[in-house]
Amino acid sequence: MPVISAPHEFNEDRLFVDLESIVGQPLYLKCEGFNFAGSIKLKAANEMVESAERDGVLKPDSVLVESSSGNLGVALSMIAASKGYRFLCVTDARCNLSTRLLMEALGSQVHVVADLDANNGFLGTRIAYVRELCASDDRYVWLSQYTNPGNWRAHHRTTAPEIATAFPRLDVLFVGAGTAGTLMGCARYFREWHRPVRVVAVDAVGSVAFGGEPGRRMIPGLGMSMRPPLLDESYVDEVILVEEADTIRTCHRLARRGFLFGGSTGTVVSGAAEWLARHGTRDLTAVAIAPDLGERYLDTIYQTNWLQDLYGDLVLDDERMSVARGDESATRTADRQRRA
Repeated sequence: MPVISAPHEFNEDRLFVDLESIVGQPLYLKCEGFNFAGSIKLKAANEMVESAERDGVLKPDSVLVESSSGNLGVALSMIAASKGYRFLCVTDARCNLSTRLLMEALGSQVHVVADLDANNGFLGTRIAYVRELCASDDRYVWLSQYTNPGNWRAHHRTTAPEIATAFPRLDVLFVGAGTAGTLMGCARYFREWHRPVRVVAVDAVGSVAFGGEPGRRMIPGLGMSMRPPLLDESYVDEVILVEEADTIRTCHRLARRGFLFGGSTGTVVSGAAEWLARHGTRDLTAVAIAPDLGERYLDTIYQTNWLQDLYGDLVLDDERMSVARGDESATRTADRQRRA
């Protein structure tokens, strides 16, 4: 029986869901939402805070500040409350209302930016605001999840070894691409492993992380309006881009079987299922990573009016929902050079 004294000391790291009966392809899903922060971002948040403490960057009067679309903000809110730090999260209008309320319930301040940046996103605006704060008062400490090596090191130390232990014959790993922390930590680990593992990054259409054209993205979590500084494409074997409509359909397909996951998970599972169907091999051991659960998306992805206003009346059409992933593919694939 686990007994803890701080919320970040607990994380369920051994839970996988067999999705074959749902998506029609052999795929195991690593569930990262069972901790007090509710997402995989707890790992990176804890690593970055502890590193800042070891380096003497964080002091008793420090105010943590971070740009986040949601999950990292919640994780830092929880850790800050536990350790006695103040925390300010800089986010934007795409952040789910429930997520903002959760951060405030944990004692954090939330600032919402409204102006789009040059790439039709909010990230540049958020970062500019954070930099202004840090320049105005040296008590502000920006961990910078976009450049902090603790972001990927957390997953090199935890997430990837957890997958390797559970699946010693792993062939292909599907990882969502946001800041690229999870992607780079896992990719670096499996590059050094005893057998070759194909690492497939899954991103949203409209993200510019891998050089795509900027476009509207309404679901927070995956995708970037700038190239992630942590990203090293030499570790990535392939990139799949998923339309948000397919993300939504996959989330609802999983929910109809009792699994309520968030938007990032819907994107990763949609891309993984399409990739597996296209390659036509059923003897592969494939794992995808689910960053969070779905409760925080009840007023967006799982809310009918929100869906219809943004994606039209047919986004959850029964015929579209039932078509095999290989036939309804709205994804685009960019092959990346296999490791040298």
